[in-house]
Amino acid sequence: MSFDWGSQRVLVTGGASFIGSHLVDEVVKRGANVRVVDDLSSGRLEQLQQHLQTKRIEFVQADLREPSVARKAVEGITLVFHLAADHGGRGYVDTHQAGPASNLYLDGLVFWEALKAGVLKIVFASSGCVYPNYLQSDPKKEIYLTEDLIKPPYDADNMYGWAKLMAELTLRSYNREHGLKAASCRYFTVYGPRAKENHAVIAMIARAFIRQNPFEVWGDGQQIRNWTYVGDIVEGTILSAEKIDDGTAVNLGTMERIRVMDAVKMVLKLSGHDAPIQTRPEMPTGPVNRVADNILAKRLLGWEPKVLFEEGLRRTWDWYTASKDREEVLRILQGGGLIERKVQAAAH
Repeated sequence: MSFDWGSQRVLVTGGASFIGSHLVDEVVKRGANVRVVDDLSSGRLEQLQQHLQTKRIEFVQADLREPSVARKAVEGITLVFHLAADHGGRGYVDTHQAGPASNLYLDGLVFWEALKAGVLKIVFASSGCVYPNYLQSDPKKEIYLTEDLIKPPYDADNMYGWAKLMAELTLRSYNREHGLKAASCRYFTVYGPRAKENHAVIAMIARAFIRQNPFEVWGDGQQIRNWTYVGDIVEGTILSAEKIDDGTAVNLGTMERIRVMDAVKMVLKLSGHDAPIQTRPEMPTGPVNRVADNILAKRLLGWEPKVLFEEGLRRTWDWYTASKDREEVLRILQGGGLIERKVQAAAH
């Protein structure tokens, strides 16, 4: 039996954010009745403007950690996509623990209120940060992280990763003990249009856009990642809503193994910016070898990434350069501590 989106009353928490707004686009397209709750701390209302103008969604600006907000948010809802979180890029994850710790409360509150309200299913936006750090410490090893590696001894990536892990375990318990349908999607280094400069790929693009010289790279550039295009992430999330009920967690990530330094060179080539590269080994880098195994997603969802990094990078560069102002980007990078030196004054 096919999944009937037209009968669904959907809540998207964090739905004005980078990934959340793309998810809202696709859920609306499928005919669901959609409510978005977002405090706009990182989300932007203009990313939902089309749906607000056509009255295709209900929008509530509120912090789900505040008393009664979560309870009101889940009223009349059948399906929750829970993406709201205190989050940021690698610098934030490594240097801020109190903010991500509030996700323990946020997730638990949303899940509890959803259960009490009779919500039928929750799809949770988890992360590759749940995987043990000790498995990701050697960039020379060809490692693909499989879902069954999440087991004692747990060793998640900072407080952000621990909160994601606890939310996954909570949903599994709710499924076993209360029958609540659930799925967790482990996102791996998502990039694409609407992303912000505090994440790696957009930071690289932004530095090339303003012609930074020398061009700075956090770490030594040998870190391995598998950047995953936002459209593929959204498709996998929707398929999880349609096909997983038992709380299973699946990786949503490509299996491309890309060194940060190679990604930088691709950005510089794409932008036509010829500048010397300066590594910043003192800056936060996180695990040096993080790549998903996506075989389980292929088996359970029939999902695999459609957009390889080279193509996704080109799409993201085209969006960024068409929508951004050089002086605005310079202010963003300086304000976020992402650049510390003068950039070349040459025109873009």
